[in-house]
Amino acid sequence: MPVNWREHIVSSSDVLRGKPRIKGTRIPVSLILGYLAADNTYDQIIQEFPDLQREQIAACLDYARDLASFETVAS
Repeated sequence: MPVNWREHIVSSSDVLRGKPRIKGTRIPVSLILGYLAADNTYDQIIQEFPDLQREQIAACLDYARDLASFETVAS
């Protein structure tokens, strides 16, 4: 399922001290990634957070992929 994380992930300094979160919620991306890392399924996560949609969970993975592919120049 192709998802553009920019449609679902936001960050603002006045909410969660600027941590990336799912738009319209106070649920941090890191929390959802933690659930996924603990081998929870999308359905299990949605059961825990009924307001979430599958696309929002997929957006968290897409966001993490983008961060992992970020390149820096070693000095």
